[in-house]
Amino acid sequence: MTQAAEIHQALGAFDKTTSRWGRITMIIGLFFSLAAPAYLVFFAGLDIEIAGIITAFAALAAVFGVIWIVEPLTYFPILGASSMYQAFMIGNISNKLLPAAMIAQATIGVKPGTRKGELASVAAICGAATVHLASLFIFVGLLGTWLVSVIPTDIVQTIQFYILPTVMGAVVVQAIVSQKAPRSALIALVVSVIVVSVAFFFKPFGLFSTAVAVIATAVLAWVLRDRKTLGTPEDVPVDATPEGPVY
Repeated sequence: MTQAAEIHQALGAFDKTTSRWGRITMIIGLFFSLAAPAYLVFFAGLDIEIAGIITAFAALAAVFGVIWIVEPLTYFPILGASSMYQAFMIGNISNKLLPAAMIAQATIGVKPGTRKGELASVAAICGAATVHLASLFIFVGLLGTWLVSVIPTDIVQTIQFYILPTVMGAVVVQAIVSQKAPRSALIALVVSVIVVSVAFFFKPFGLFSTAVAVIATAVLAWVLRDRKTLGTPEDVPVDATPEGPVY
C-alpha cells in the first residue's frame, strides 16, 4: 500500500469515528441540556402549560432561528466536519474557537477547507478548550472572588464594554489575512455596511440582518469571483492517483 493510500485510509477512519462519536456526544449533550428544564416543567409542580412553552419557543425562534442555519453554513468552510462537533458542543465559537482555528491554520500555512486545515482546527480547538477550562479553574474557581474585590469597578466595566469589539475585530482581521481573498473581503465589507445601515433605519430588518449579510456576501462573492483562478486551489485534495487522493 502506498503512502497516499495509507493516508486516505487513515482519514477515512478518522471521518467515520468523528461522525459516529460526534453524533453520540451531541445527543448526550442535548439530553443533559434539556433534562433540568424538563424536570421543572413535568415534575417540579410549577404548573407551566405546554402552550406557554410553545409560545416562548416560537418567540425565540423568530429572533434567533435564522442563526441556527447561518452559523453552521458560516463556520463549516473554516472548521471542517470534525471540528463542527467540537465547536457546537463547547460554544463560544466566534470569539474563541474560530480565532484559535484560524490562527493555527495560518501558523502552519494551510488553507481552510482542506484536510490539513480541518486537522489544524481540531488541534486548535482542543488547545483552546484546555486553556479555557484551566483559566476558569484558576481565575474564576480559585481566585474569582478575590480578583473581583481588588479590581476597581470602573476598570471591569470598561473591559466589559470593549472586550467584544476587540475580539471580533481581531477575528475579522485574522480572517482577511488568512484567506488572502481581498475581493471577497471587500464585498463582505460593503454588504455589511449596507445591511447595518438598513437595519439602523428599519428596525424589523435587524432580525434578519445576519442572514441577509451572509447570504448576500456568499452569492456576490461567487458571482464576482475571479474565474481565471478556478480549478487551481492550493492544498486541496484531488484524485491524482489510482491509489487515492493526494493531500
